[in-house]
Amino acid sequence: MPEAAMNWEDAVRWCMSEPSMKELARAAYFDDPVVAAQRYHQSAEFDAVRSMIPRKAGRALDLGAGNGILSYALAREGWSVTAVEPDPSALVGAAAIRTLAERTGTPIDVIEAFGEAIPLSAAGYDLVVARQVLHHAHDLPAFCREMARLSREGATILSLRDHVVSGPQQLEPFLRAHPLHHLYGGENAFTLAAYRAAIQEAGLTIDRELNSFQSVVNYDPMTPSEIRERLAKIFGPFSPVVRLALSPVPFGVVARVAASVDRRPGRLVSFLCHKHGKD
Repeated sequence: MPEAAMNWEDAVRWCMSEPSMKELARAAYFDDPVVAAQRYHQSAEFDAVRSMIPRKAGRALDLGAGNGILSYALAREGWSVTAVEPDPSALVGAAAIRTLAERTGTPIDVIEAFGEAIPLSAAGYDLVVARQVLHHAHDLPAFCREMARLSREGATILSLRDHVVSGPQQLEPFLRAHPLHHLYGGENAFTLAAYRAAIQEAGLTIDRELNSFQSVVNYDPMTPSEIRERLAKIFGPFSPVVRLALSPVPFGVVARVAASVDRRPGRLVSFLCHKHGKD
């Protein structure tokens, strides 16, 4: 395993080349950019995202767009998409998005910038999304203020798949367990209270808070059967009995219970929000 510090692109390249990381690389959409983007568009995660965004496509802003899989999916749904990504990388950054757009004939505007200071006027986007991004923010309140500034009144704002810790004592265990943090050192997590405060103080209303197993947005590509098994294992020697007891229980109930007891460092949360209209 590499010992030298890497940038994000190098860490992803290592993940893609390491046989033991093959499943993680595919789950993270690090494989062929066109194949990955098309697969994400057809994923259970994006199907759930589709149910949370306006039916009428308009202007969408994808913050921290990475290699462009969400930008691509939104554009294929008819949205006029602007992707904001600070990393110029041809593998995991702005250049990758431009290549994806060119190879697939998908119109995506790309801006190279950090989410805390986006060089756009108050553009009035109908949809602002940030997938796996808020936990990387250098200034979380400033990032959320930019989300609010660039959205129109009544707009939908989504933050997806952000890492959560219960407190400072959980941050180190999370970073130690993360498969790529030791390579590039760029991971982070905030408490639920920190996310809520930053979002609400920016002038956004939280409509739904989806914790870990409450939505496929968070647990994809994990399956419902795997979640049932994880919940049963919590009970140690009583797992076989619990597993049997859970078998007839609707998955929605199982998911809510699993989310309520989930205290893992780095568990995921997503927020569905909207921007306040004028009183």
